[in-house]
Amino acid sequence: MGHLTSRNGTREPCTPLGQADCDSQPEDNMPKADLSDFEQQRLANIAERDALLRQLKIESSAGILTPKATTSSASKSKKRATPKTVTPKQEADTPRRTSSRLKGIAAESEVAKRKADDEFDAMREADRLKRMRRNDSYTQADMFVAGQKLSNDSLIGVDVITKGVAQPYQRTFGDDDIDQTSDKDLKAIREEMSGLSLWEAWDPQRIKITPERVYAMTFHPSETKPLVFAGDKMGHLGMLDASQEKLKLEDDDEDAEDPDPVLTTLKPHTRTISAMTVNPSKPTNLYTASYDSSIRSLDLEKMVSSEAYAPESTNVDEAISGVDMAPDDPNVLYWSTLSGEFGKYDMRTPMKEANVSQWQLSEKKIGGFSLCPSTPHYFATASLDRFMRLWDIRKLSQEEPVPVAEHESRLSVSHAAFNAAGQIATSSYDDTLKIYNVGAKGMSSWKAGHTLSDFTPSDVVRHNCQTGRWVTILRPQWQLNPQSPIQRFCIGNMNRFVDVYSGSGDQLAQLGGDGITAVPAVAVFHRSKNWVAGGTASGKLCLWQ
Repeated sequence: MGHLTSRNGTREPCTPLGQADCDSQPEDNMPKADLSDFEQQRLANIAERDALLRQLKIESSAGILTPKATTSSASKSKKRATPKTVTPKQEADTPRRTSSRLKGIAAESEVAKRKADDEFDAMREADRLKRMRRNDSYTQADMFVAGQKLSNDSLIGVDVITKGVAQPYQRTFGDDDIDQTSDKDLKAIREEMSGLSLWEAWDPQRIKITPERVYAMTFHPSETKPLVFAGDKMGHLGMLDASQEKLKLEDDDEDAEDPDPVLTTLKPHTRTISAMTVNPSKPTNLYTASYDSSIRSLDLEKMVSSEAYAPESTNVDEAISGVDMAPDDPNVLYWSTLSGEFGKYDMRTPMKEANVSQWQLSEKKIGGFSLCPSTPHYFATASLDRFMRLWDIRKLSQEEPVPVAEHESRLSVSHAAFNAAGQIATSSYDDTLKIYNVGAKGMSSWKAGHTLSDFTPSDVVRHNCQTGRWVTILRPQWQLNPQSPIQRFCIGNMNRFVDVYSGSGDQLAQLGGDGITAVPAVAVFHRSKNWVAGGTASGKLCLWQ
């Protein structure tokens, strides 16, 4: 039998361990007044320990093990009994982690692996659904993002030569070049194009036509007012009516804010809008091509967007890089893809694979293409494999398509643009703009199967095309119906200008102005009017008239 020595020095007997552990259960019937301070402290410690053991046993049986610090100090026990208050702000700033160990899941177990795989698959599926194209038709209300909603009649009315870092705002063409021009016709067109000025109503910094980087732009063919459409990196479509006038503030209204231009922003696509065109035979329809594998048609009168072309399955990822239509056929779509394919689809037939014609024209991506406006069965492609190729749709073989002609550059070719005179303008990463005059070779009279063995550019212009990662690739774009015999095209300039060139490679103008702080990389001409628009990486618009 054990003994316990009290503070007064007496030895007291203790119950044998086999009957009742003297360290486990206090004697409830023992008067506390008869116990010494030491004995009372010991009994309190025993009670605290037993309560903790019972709590641990309950949590363990429930599968949750929450470790708690133990101590024999009464002072520490009191501190533990009053936990620190956590405000709602502190809880929000301190995210709680999920511990597999506390949930009873062993490290490197099959359960943990399956849990991690399921979470990864769920995240990937959510991202896929977010980027998947929408194949139904929807109205302006479904697409509307910001700006002003449009009524039915509010929009449509009555080899390396130069390299290096571009010097911002440094002109390479100006008044001196115009004064020194001896050709009267050339001088006249230079004076006319250089006389274009920025839209005076608003500073370019305030015309944010898209939320993200501009990738594609076009003018509506209307000559009564400049209507500009722009597509950005995230699938937004911005629209601006540049005929609007700035509201004049009253002299006594000093607190009134200067209003921004009225813009409309829709979201018809889930990924980058890479190209767009207005149906040449039906100008109320705007066609937009996207990396989400679809081409959509926006009815500008009803403001309803519908899918014009897309692969049968939404799981097919076929990023579209270009879209075009023949002037004399409003029903057939032509497009190119980042996988090097060229496609054709008649919208009067059901959208099935059997009704779609596709050809593999390049092993690498086709960055851009265009049909010849005057002879639309000929088209030109520009691809990452460094080739510009001319094709005849009448003689395209599905197995081994053979081009009419091809020319290889030192580096990749970004775009190939056709004009009505049969000229092709290309931009290339070898810092050149090349002009090929196939119209002068009698292209309009060629029979199907005609080929050219000698195919070289008639003119080569030095031009910095090193856009880098954050600026959209520079692409030439012709004025399709110029009001003079001199053909012309525009292209963005890394010095924060837009350059205008003639069909013979002569520079006609270098458009700039105050307020342009970024490269207007996406530059487009109006079909017939001397209106030029440029879009920047910040979604801003520069407009010259």
